[in-house]
Amino acid sequence: MKLKTFALSALVAAGAIVASVETASAAVVCNRYGDCWRTTTRYDYRPHWGLRIYDDNWRWHARDNRRYRWRDAPPRRGYWGRGGVWITF
Repeated sequence: MKLKTFALSALVAAGAIVASVETASAAVVCNRYGDCWRTTTRYDYRPHWGLRIYDDNWRWHARDNRRYRWRDAPPRRGYWGRGGVWITF
């Protein structure tokens, strides 16, 4: 009986852990200044930040090479703002 109780408790605990993990969905985010970066977490960016979220397979056209540039996203929540400054939130 103890073994069944232990197994059931372990199963419930594992289910709670799985339920609390965010689903990772990769995306490309670009700001109005042409800075783009990849993210594995989709945040609810505020509209006045001027960010656009695209699917992970999004690419700009060759004619847009002067308009866009790739940036590395630091490992903390935020976005690239004007002048190439990382703004955390």
